[in-house]
Amino acid sequence: MKAKQNPVIYSDFPDPDIIRVGDTYYLASTTMHFMPGCDILRSYDLMNWEFVCHIYKTLEDTPGHRLEGGNQIYGQGMWAPSLRYHEGIFYVCFTANDTHKTYLFMASNPAGPWKMANIEGFYHDNSLFFDDDEKVYIVHGNTELYLTQLRPDLKGPLEGGLHRMIVKDQGKLHLGYEGSHLYKKDGRYYLFTCHIPAYGTERKTQDCFLADSLEGEFRGRCIIDDDMCYHNLGVAQGGMVDTPWGDWYLFMFHDRGALGRLPMIMPVHFDADGYPVIGESGKVPESVSIESTRPDYEYSPLNGDDDFIYQPDKKGRVYLKPFWQFNHNPIDALWSVTERPGALRIYTGELCDSPVLAHNVLTQRCSGPESAAWVTIDGSEMKDGDYAGISAWIGCYGAIALKKEKGKHYLVMYGKPAQDETLHADKDFLEPPVEYERIAIDSSCVTLKVHVDFENKKDEADFAYEEHGNWKALGICQKLYFKLDHFTGCRFGLFMYAAKQSGGHADFMKFRYQIGRDHD
Repeated sequence: MKAKQNPVIYSDFPDPDIIRVGDTYYLASTTMHFMPGCDILRSYDLMNWEFVCHIYKTLEDTPGHRLEGGNQIYGQGMWAPSLRYHEGIFYVCFTANDTHKTYLFMASNPAGPWKMANIEGFYHDNSLFFDDDEKVYIVHGNTELYLTQLRPDLKGPLEGGLHRMIVKDQGKLHLGYEGSHLYKKDGRYYLFTCHIPAYGTERKTQDCFLADSLEGEFRGRCIIDDDMCYHNLGVAQGGMVDTPWGDWYLFMFHDRGALGRLPMIMPVHFDADGYPVIGESGKVPESVSIESTRPDYEYSPLNGDDDFIYQPDKKGRVYLKPFWQFNHNPIDALWSVTERPGALRIYTGELCDSPVLAHNVLTQRCSGPESAAWVTIDGSEMKDGDYAGISAWIGCYGAIALKKEKGKHYLVMYGKPAQDETLHADKDFLEPPVEYERIAIDSSCVTLKVHVDFENKKDEADFAYEEHGNWKALGICQKLYFKLDHFTGCRFGLFMYAAKQSGGHADFMKFRYQIGRDHD
């Protein structure tokens, strides 16, 4: 039984909710504006994970979801899923701040298909809960946490049913409690909630409230106040799960700067009053070692290379490898992996002046503490004003791109610098980027690379192109910040857009992904 370092997933999988069904653990995570959305992961040891599915291809078909007419849903979309299993059915419940709806997805198989419905009302950062008496509840809210009984069909609140505030933040200048997770163990109710301070002051902590009944008092205390010696960024927001052998673990995330929010696991025992006590001396352990229910199982990677060789199914549908997600809804008529086998082809659509408003930006998560990605781009069918490149995809993004201008090709490194380090959700990222360097080239085909370094919150990206088998740097080292504009960790993004005329396209080939020190 090998130990694994925390974080157990070194990429941005925020707001994890975790369950066990038989010998299998499942995790649901926030994906916000990325499509397909709401990742479901699987594990047999709580330390190693792989994709099962995304529960929807697209969530809605609004102008914002389509990046139409300058509309967008950055920092919005689906937040904080609640994952539950009850009487043979898997449930995922979450809200979307742009539509102000509560979504409920159901499936008999976690791999899908998932059926979508809505619950009447808006239940922020909710936790779905099936009690032993078959009554169903949802805990929700921010600062004030409410318990609401639902109808048996889950379509809305039960008329005359239980509805009460169970926790209220009394602190000053705090954003309060949110990220609820409700469980029942040994006849006692456990409500986990993170406590979020005012940004830029204290660090995020994790509380747990206990009650002997849902009508009774919820008594709470802080159970995690630990930044793991990482820049006063706290570990919080998640829930608990048991193993088939009766051991219990908490599964939370850790804020790690521009890399995002990374899942952490920690053993837990319960004191004489029933409160959870984590790790050793109340600290998150640096490593964990957990028995596997399938010791010889080999996991598929959460990140990886792609030669873009795909075959459509019998209905003509193409499914990309699960670590890929489009930024916003894909425009299917403007991308293909079958027109030119071995290439992702992206056509330009609506004109824009930055990659953040481009259709069909294809992304996958960066990995820490360092990772790199490179791709070969054939821009022979680009039109004047077109850009095709690879980026460190975040609000203050940096990118290296092939650009066509007045019939000639150039390499440009450009980006969007952050105005400051604060987390506030400004819209500066929608403005045109700043160009830092360009060079003329005599070819329409080039290999471009992004390298990112998140070690000890360094949070930087640098850019290069291949020339005669060697990498040559271009532009500046771009500083990256996690901010509320995108509200997601950094990704690698492949993009193509038109600033002057639509109708061109570029082909992306031989995408390579490396974790650790980049190759030189």
